[in-house]
Amino acid sequence: MLDNQPRGTIVIEDIEIGMRRSLAKVVTDRDIELFAEVSTDHNPVHLDDAYARDTIFEGRIAHGMLTAGLISAVIGEQLPGHGTVYLGQTMRFLAPVRPGDRVEATVEVTAIDHSRRRVTLDCAARVGDTVVLKGEALVLAPSRKFD
Repeated sequence: MLDNQPRGTIVIEDIEIGMRRSLAKVVTDRDIELFAEVSTDHNPVHLDDAYARDTIFEGRIAHGMLTAGLISAVIGEQLPGHGTVYLGQTMRFLAPVRPGDRVEATVEVTAIDHSRRRVTLDCAARVGDTVVLKGEALVLAPSRKFD
């Protein structure tokens, strides 16, 4: 289930400090299975209940990069949106995401370099009040000049 704000592109000329966009998604068993298939990361902490119960997580968790992918979706679909080029991303994984968790991914503009079309975004993902991922992205934003 996706719970998105309106999609579209915000060009560099219209981006402002403090702009924020987000999406929410319930992470399902199928999402985890598909991510394992695409990424080839079949770590049993993601896929095997019995194995995962005996880990520090005491149960199965989603891949961290699956959660990070929700940040990418906000950037690629909403802020700045279509035509955005990722230049870099830092991330810290602070808590696990489990099957059935509703993850809300949010990005917020913290800096803009208009001359180079670069936008710095604060990135976070939460499950309820718990921050599960925090980081920063640097992107090349689309421009009206290149339409």
